[in-house]
Amino acid sequence: MANYTAADIKEIREATGAGMLDVKKALDEADGDKAKAVEVIRVKGLKGIAKREGRTASEGLIAFDIRDSAEGRTGTLVELNSETDFVAKNDKFVALGDEAVAAAVESGATEPEQLAETPFGEALTNAGASMGEKILVRRIGRVSGEAVTEYMHRTNKDLPPQVGVLVATDAAGAEVARDVAMHIAAFTPAYLNRDEVPAELVDNERRIAQETAENEGKPEKAIPKIVEGRLNGFYKENVLLDQAFAKDPKKSVGQVVEEAGGTVTGFVRFRVGN
Repeated sequence: MANYTAADIKEIREATGAGMLDVKKALDEADGDKAKAVEVIRVKGLKGIAKREGRTASEGLIAFDIRDSAEGRTGTLVELNSETDFVAKNDKFVALGDEAVAAAVESGATEPEQLAETPFGEALTNAGASMGEKILVRRIGRVSGEAVTEYMHRTNKDLPPQVGVLVATDAAGAEVARDVAMHIAAFTPAYLNRDEVPAELVDNERRIAQETAENEGKPEKAIPKIVEGRLNGFYKENVLLDQAFAKDPKKSVGQVVEEAGGTVTGFVRFRVGN
C-alpha cells in the first residue's frame, strides 16, 4: 500500500481541486509520489472531459474588469462555473476567473464560444482536467459609459464573489453609482427604464391586468385606472429607475440619481447559477 498522509491528500486537493477519492486513487497509483499523483490526476482528467459534459456546473464565481475605452470606461463581467463550491474557492480557480475576464477583454468576446477559440480555451480545458470537474465560462457581460462602477457580493464569506454588478453612468451619476449597484445586486431589476421593456411584454401585462380586474367584478369605468395602476406595479418591480431605492424606499432609484444630477446609462448583473 502506498505511503501517504492526510496532509498529502489535502495538499494535492488544494493544488488541483480534485475530489478526495480521486486524490487517494492517484496517490495509490503513484505509490505515494505527490508529483506523480498530480500528473495522474491531470491525465485522467483530460480523458474524463467527455464524461463530464453532461454534469451540472452551478457553482463558481463572478470576475470583473474595468478600464479606459473609447466610450470613457468599459466594464466586463464574466461568470466562471464549477461543479462544487470546493473547487470554486480554490486559489487556482479564482486565478482562472481573472484569466477569463482578461481574455474576454483582450479578445472582445461577447459569448463563451468566442472565448473558447482564444488561447484561454486551452487553459480552461487544462483546468477542468487537473481539477477533475466540468469548468466553463457561462456568460460574458459588458457595459460602457463615462464612468463604470462595480459591486461584488459574497453570499458566503468562504467563497469568491457570487454576485457581480457593473453600473454605467455619466460623471455626475458616479457619485451614487455604488449605492445603485448594491441596490441592483439585491433587487434584481430586469430593465434599466420603461423604454427597454419589450412592447409585447407590456401588452401581455396590460391584458392580464384587464382580465383580472374584469374577473374581480370591478366597475367598468374604474378598470382603465386599475389596469394602469397594476402596470405601474409591474414597472416598479422590474425596472431599475422605477424601483423603490434600497437605502430610502420613499424615493425611486431614478429620483435618487436625478437628485445627484446624474444619469444611469446601463447595467449588467450576474449571480452564479442564476
